[in-house]
Amino acid sequence: MYKIGEFIIYGNDGVCEVEEIGTLNISGISKKRDYYTLKPVYENGKIYTPIDTSVFMRAIITYEEVQQLIELIPSMKEMECNEKNSRLLQSHYKKFMETHECIDLLAVISGIYTKKANATTKGKKLGQIDEKFMKIAQGLINDEFSVVLGIPREEVETYIKEKINN
Repeated sequence: MYKIGEFIIYGNDGVCEVEEIGTLNISGISKKRDYYTLKPVYENGKIYTPIDTSVFMRAIITYEEVQQLIELIPSMKEMECNEKNSRLLQSHYKKFMETHECIDLLAVISGIYTKKANATTKGKKLGQIDEKFMKIAQGLINDEFSVVLGIPREEVETYIKEKINN
């Protein structure tokens, strides 16, 4: 069970802060069930979810884990996918995204960066599905790393590049 004030990853909504834990005072909602009231860090609104939900939740990673992941990036095996069938390509990316593990998200980003570089050298553009999953993976990584590092999410990519180049 998470604690009030703790930051967690909630499904594909990204980083949320646990604001309250307990029953909800909303008509039609069971008073016999405890809920988390979550505040997405980078979005407006609130999320009310049962503490025993089937939606993926985990505590955000630590500062040390972020540093270890950044160190791994240059030697990381990137996720390759040259699938032409859009449904299979989407399925492939979703499989990596469903783990909600930063290492898998970084593999997706790295693989799509390589795919984009290859397309660019051939005078082509990256496909819409690749662009979509790149945006999702980068958003999730940038959101989590920014909270852990205490920097704006717009600066995460620069931070990572500087750490790798040092």
